[in-house]
Amino acid sequence: MKTAKGSLAQALDRPSPEIRFYLFHGPDEGQSRACGERLLKGLGAEKHVVAAQSAKADPALLADEAGAIGLFGGKRALWIEPAGDEIAPSVEALLEVPATESPAIAIAGSLRKTSPLMKLAEAHPAALAHISYELGQRDAEALVAELGRAEGLRVGPEVAGRIAAAAGNDRGIIVQELAKIALYLNPGADSLVEVDPDVLEAIGAGSEGDWSRLSDLALSGDMAALSHELDSSAADAEPISVVRALQRRLLMLAPIRARVEGGERPHDAVTSAGKSVFWKEKDLIVKLVARWDSKALARIFERSGQIERRLMQSDSPPPTEAMEEELIAIARTAQRK
Repeated sequence: MKTAKGSLAQALDRPSPEIRFYLFHGPDEGQSRACGERLLKGLGAEKHVVAAQSAKADPALLADEAGAIGLFGGKRALWIEPAGDEIAPSVEALLEVPATESPAIAIAGSLRKTSPLMKLAEAHPAALAHISYELGQRDAEALVAELGRAEGLRVGPEVAGRIAAAAGNDRGIIVQELAKIALYLNPGADSLVEVDPDVLEAIGAGSEGDWSRLSDLALSGDMAALSHELDSSAADAEPISVVRALQRRLLMLAPIRARVEGGERPHDAVTSAGKSVFWKEKDLIVKLVARWDSKALARIFERSGQIERRLMQSDSPPPTEAMEEELIAIARTAQRK
């Protein structure tokens, strides 16, 4: 079933024992992931990762795993990310078994309206589906302010906008940035500490060296600036965050480019996109949708998905080489366009 308006918080913080499958999907994967993490806390469960390809190869896998008792007796929840329609048969089998020990949580990107997985999750009473849309400017600023208060910080609209833009409106990255600021300011327990722009400059939070900037430099074909950013941020780079920032940008560009290919001028197509485009980025987005056609965007997204899966399946700390090589390849392609 779909989450009713205003009921998501209760479903995550006080989850129903009747729900055994949760699907968080939509263009804002950061928010979907945050919903899943919040649900884990509500369940009091540990994450047990299941690969989507394993569930595809063995449709009985999710039902078997959900029925198994944890090795150490604690609660656990199955976690499938990235998930897609390939797991639908396994989810269907999970929903058909009489009882389970563990629920399953699937984190997916944007799904088609005809998606078998989405239809299954929305229709079955033992499943819950929620779609995460990209945040507009005001919503992103409000989110930063809300998360900041939890860290003992008072974040005004200007600073909140900078942090949100630097994080690509990704909730997970915003949380990391605010934790960095809180560590620097060391707020007390009884009052909120104001975050001013000087703090961002001092510790590099919300600065130009963010992961979204790497994607934009690559897509713009600015090889010199991209190489400089990669060199300066290599030690701190989080490959998964960089790849997902690239994917968010591609998901933004794709529907706007479709408008261009339908006959609209790039500037008009970007204007039509409304709040999905941060106002400070409009000129950049106009240039990118004029440069990249839909087929090229789809190819980059497919390759980024392959890199993401490799990084997530790695047992050791994820290397940065694959991510860096992909960004450089994108920049070289952009220079030829």
